[in-house]
Amino acid sequence: MIDTGATTSLIKRSTLLRVNYYHHTYGTMGDITLGDGKTTFWQYGSINMRTKINNIKTRVKVMVVDDLAADFILGMDWIKYYHVDILPRKRQLRIHYRRQQIIVKFDEDVPVDVKVAQEYKIFPGTNCIVKQQNAITVAGGNRQGNGINQLSNPLGLYVDDDQTIYVADQSNHRIVEWKWGATSGQVVAGGNGQGSGAHQLSDPLDVIVDKERDSLIICDGSNNRVARWPRRNGTSGETIISNIDCVGLTMNENGSFYVTDVGKDEVRRYRRGESQGTVVAGGNGSGNRLDQLSDPRYVFVDRDHSVYVSEYGNDRVMKWVEGAKQGTVVAGGQGQGNDLRQLYYPQGVVVDQLGTVYVADAGNDRIMRWPKGATQGSVIVGGNGRGGQSNQLYAPIGLSFDRHGNLYVVDYGNHRVQKFNAFSYT
Repeated sequence: MIDTGATTSLIKRSTLLRVNYYHHTYGTMGDITLGDGKTTFWQYGSINMRTKINNIKTRVKVMVVDDLAADFILGMDWIKYYHVDILPRKRQLRIHYRRQQIIVKFDEDVPVDVKVAQEYKIFPGTNCIVKQQNAITVAGGNRQGNGINQLSNPLGLYVDDDQTIYVADQSNHRIVEWKWGATSGQVVAGGNGQGSGAHQLSDPLDVIVDKERDSLIICDGSNNRVARWPRRNGTSGETIISNIDCVGLTMNENGSFYVTDVGKDEVRRYRRGESQGTVVAGGNGSGNRLDQLSDPRYVFVDRDHSVYVSEYGNDRVMKWVEGAKQGTVVAGGQGQGNDLRQLYYPQGVVVDQLGTVYVADAGNDRIMRWPKGATQGSVIVGGNGRGGQSNQLYAPIGLSFDRHGNLYVVDYGNHRVQKFNAFSYT
């Protein structure tokens, strides 16, 4: 769409995701107000695009936004730069191109004189790489301890839509909630000493939020159970799964949750109301075959209900399509090591809508990014030696993105949670 009322060219984020180019986005994120002084968008950054109309190639820097009536709008920035005349009565565009005048007809079916009949061919104008950056500490970071501003060997985490963080504070046997910008947390589960009582936890390893029931689901590691606690003002929890050697948890949009079972080398899915669950990955004994898992740790499920699981024992991340009898290697699997083809004790894993895998490479003190189909990854966080500086990690475990694309990393050995702002691309 060409819109003379838009000062800036815009593209929908979903359009970029659909054509596999969202990862080329660069720049800052935040609210923007358009030239009318009224219309506000959330900007996910920008992308350098080239358009092709009637074999005319043009370039434009486009803002990436969510709420847009069309997939792609060419605004006045493009119109002025390429000296485009809009001729409503003739239902034509006249483009002045290299001392020529090119005529492009409007779509006859559209009453508004801004849509072009020809199909746009859009592709990135540059190659893009992730910029390394320093982090800010958003939870803990005040040395190891049991104070409300401290963590002790934290593991899994969950990031809510308002950027509230829930952390499995393992050695303090509690789940701690940290509001965005807070300098201390609030205990929302456990915190009553190590034990097996309904009011206690013992080495919690992961936590997720069940929004429909406004509750926390917790992998209570040393108690070999999965427990549910009220999210607000809870004083005790209930056991919903017993006799499970769980580590990682995740939930899909239907409310089914997935649990890794280290003891059985499998991942199980539990639909609401189920107590037994269904094996969706592994379950064929410990091993390195494609139908096996070895010491599965953390798990992620995508919109297609494909399961991604990190394997501590095989130094790889596997993808199991829903209903599959075996998985495929999507990261690592080339032996234990520190080159870009390898992982070393992988832990937390998340996957974006393009199928790009992000994994906490704990033994290498780094976070890696593996595009779909890639044979090697790239380091996006850490990899600067083990340490406590803002550009360093010490055995990262939990991993999550918030809805704005910011990355959160549980920095286990530094007893903190680090936030890396939405990644820039150049």
